[in-house]
Amino acid sequence: VNMLFRFVATELATDIVISIGDVKFYLHKFPLLSKSSRLQRLVASSNQESDDEVNISDIPAEYLEMFETIDKGNLIYKIDVFLTSSIFRTWKDSIIVLQSTKSLLPWSENLKVINHCIDSIASKASIDPSEVEWSYTYNRKKLQSKNGVDSHWNGVRMQQMVPKDWWVEDLSELEMDLYKRVLLTIKAKGRTPAVVIGEALRVYAFRWLFGSLEDAVSNGIDCTKRRAVLESIVFLLPTEKGSVSCGFLLKLLNAACLLESGEFYRDNLVKRIGTQLDGASVADLLIPATSAENGVYNVDLIMAIVEQFMSHHSDNGKMTFQDDDEIVEVEKFASVSSTSKLAVAKLVDEYLGEIAKDPNLPVLKFIALAEMVSASSRQMHDELYHAIDMYLKEHPSLSKSEKKRLCGLMDCKKLSQEACMHAVQNERLPLRVVVQVLFFEQVRASAASARSDSGADLSSAVHSLLPRENGNSYGSSRSAATTTTEEEGSGVPTSSDINSFRSMRLANNCGGSERSSTSSDINKNGEDKSTTTGKAKVMLMPKMLSKLWSGKTHVGENSSSDASVSPGSANPEEVKSTPSRNTRQSTS
Repeated sequence: VNMLFRFVATELATDIVISIGDVKFYLHKFPLLSKSSRLQRLVASSNQESDDEVNISDIPAEYLEMFETIDKGNLIYKIDVFLTSSIFRTWKDSIIVLQSTKSLLPWSENLKVINHCIDSIASKASIDPSEVEWSYTYNRKKLQSKNGVDSHWNGVRMQQMVPKDWWVEDLSELEMDLYKRVLLTIKAKGRTPAVVIGEALRVYAFRWLFGSLEDAVSNGIDCTKRRAVLESIVFLLPTEKGSVSCGFLLKLLNAACLLESGEFYRDNLVKRIGTQLDGASVADLLIPATSAENGVYNVDLIMAIVEQFMSHHSDNGKMTFQDDDEIVEVEKFASVSSTSKLAVAKLVDEYLGEIAKDPNLPVLKFIALAEMVSASSRQMHDELYHAIDMYLKEHPSLSKSEKKRLCGLMDCKKLSQEACMHAVQNERLPLRVVVQVLFFEQVRASAASARSDSGADLSSAVHSLLPRENGNSYGSSRSAATTTTEEEGSGVPTSSDINSFRSMRLANNCGGSERSSTSSDINKNGEDKSTTTGKAKVMLMPKMLSKLWSGKTHVGENSSSDASVSPGSANPEEVKSTPSRNTRQSTS
């Protein structure tokens, strides 16, 4: 066996041989024995056996018992002084030493080297940014003036301010077990804002979790490490609202579904997202379904989030999150602002427009999600109309009753002019829905004309347009369209009736130009021609509506199923300039 021999040439002959592995050191007992109590015992034992060679397995100072009690200025003391005065005083050296301690376990743990590194790093990360004087890695947000993009920059280089989250990129290089301990220590010091903690977790997640996650899952790569990272990040999330963005939380939720994390972590994320859903985007909500059989998107998960939002903002008090053995309480607002409700309603309607393209999405699930948003939260129904129209386009085999429930989600009175124009030309909508759109458009025009003449309101305009039957009181448009106990009228509406409605609506759209014409538009009696024309159109409405609603007694309940409303955004690719509905049943 080849052996290495180490010795120092001196005038004194060596009197002890220390064997460490395959290496032999020829040394002197003095001053070696005066520094190590273990070597003293080993040499004493070898003397009894008449052997001048001592075998030891390793040479850490702790193992050799080189304490201050044995001799002043011993090795352990010198190492501590070196670490404190040199290593722990610098930011990046502390991180490097902390990373290297993993290969020296359990000694680095027992000697508290890891604890000293963590405390040094956490203390530096917690100081006021204005006191940071060392170098650090920060590539995410460069100053505009530095890149020459700031239009207000006067060319004078000002001292760059240290950002509050200056440390997050350097710490993202740590493995999760050490990173978790560092971040918990930073949080315990209580001097770092929650939003900075949230940013640190976001940077770490993009560094270790999100990269190529879908490919790793689809290729069957072991994701145990990623799952542990995800669960630790969820555990470390600050409880303060707004400390992390809703988009980041939804990315974590998507990752939790892909990695099949436990329900505890998914439920925790759903609760957190529910408190700030108004800050999400439609792209964030498009979480893929876990199985192709369940459709393209995980709609059930989004429904749970929307339900959590409604529950969170309708109750008072606090919401609790459970982190392992701890119960964390998060302050809740007594009521959510109307702005948040409107934002969530718009978000849900846009999301419905996306998932409507899924051919496997059940109509009942579509309806259930749409109904989770209160009617008062939707100022306009354009987005909802667009979603319903998209669903009708992708699911042409819907029954009449399903179309009734689907179109019943909308309120024609909340359609914009552009949406109405799209709806009256939309062959996918039930005929009675188109009639209602035309009717309410005419009501608006009538109300505007009436207000200019006599100050009448919308309600009186509606009553003036509804047909009177056998001297009974006027009914609402919906009740008149669905009641089956009225007497038969003069017949069902024809395609020419519908065309008349459309013509009147289009004429009203041009009314503004007629009213702004020159004095040649004034008749001999001094009355505006457009006003006279509008009154004539209003007079025609009761006769036509009588025909429309009197025909319902011939079709009963089934025909009324199509009397729902349908407004929406006028997408140019969706608008079809088609001939009148001559091919459709007048009672469809």
